[in-house]
Amino acid sequence: MDIPALQRLLERGRDSALLRFGLGKALLDEGDTAEAVIHLQRCVAQDPGYSAGWKWLGKAHLAAGDTDAGAQAWREGITVAETNGDKQAAKEMAVFLRRLQKANASRA
Repeated sequence: MDIPALQRLLERGRDSALLRFGLGKALLDEGDTAEAVIHLQRCVAQDPGYSAGWKWLGKAHLAAGDTDAGAQAWREGITVAETNGDKQAAKEMAVFLRRLQKANASRA
């Protein structure tokens, strides 16, 4: 995705959950985890029912080294996805959460 183009849309007042999602995901893909977290947090703040936003927010937190925040985002995302009937997203986040818990348990 063209990060500068997405940022220009945001600067022009075209703010939306979808724009924040696209920008956050693009930034995460580029390795800018801190900025990705900010935009993905705004995404789910604007649309708390956006399952994909929660999934990618968890991934961004994990990439930034904040495993607790990543786990919390996935827990909230699972609840949202189940409420929306989005079974695939709920399953994906449940797998991510289990892997994270398993990794944390092996380090303890």
